[in-house]
Amino acid sequence: MKSIYTLTAVAVALALAGCAKQKKTEEVAECVFPQTTNKAPMWVCSQGTVEGVAVWATGSFQKTAAGAAFQQDQATLNGRTRLAQQMRTVVTSGLKAAIQTTGAGSSETVDQVASSASKSISAETLVGSRVFRTAYAPDGTMFVLVGVDESTAKRVVQQAVQTSMNNDRAQWQQFQGAKLQADLAAEVYKLGTQTMR
Repeated sequence: MKSIYTLTAVAVALALAGCAKQKKTEEVAECVFPQTTNKAPMWVCSQGTVEGVAVWATGSFQKTAAGAAFQQDQATLNGRTRLAQQMRTVVTSGLKAAIQTTGAGSSETVDQVASSASKSISAETLVGSRVFRTAYAPDGTMFVLVGVDESTAKRVVQQAVQTSMNNDRAQWQQFQGAKLQADLAAEVYKLGTQTMR
């Protein structure tokens, strides 16, 4: 009888000890591949920074019977389209900030100039953009990080500003005296990339 009490006491003690342990919490990844719980690199979720890449975007394309080369071409095209959108954002926000600091021009003119400059950027004008990273989701979808380094980003901004100046001389005349073209392009790049961080 005494051994039954001893066994019962030991069992209760073990049960209480087991309850006293904290439950393990599942680690939740900051970035996961779509429709999975599988951890993905932060860039797949368009977050974080990537060393050596000034402006970047992600592209993706599902697994296809056409092969890996076709899949990468399509993912890269998707990424370049998104990269062009990012660069347009850099130019638009940077131009607005740079011009507004000069105090020149109405807000309507500033918007028109910024819109004109950003329209000159497309996936085709992003010469120098390249794939920096590649990752595969569990379902075979390929993700690519397409971007440009700092010197290429500055060149794209400068070309956009120059193209806009050449196409819309009348709108740009009021800003010409406030800043020289090279200074303005550098300021646009600096202010535009600050707003994206």
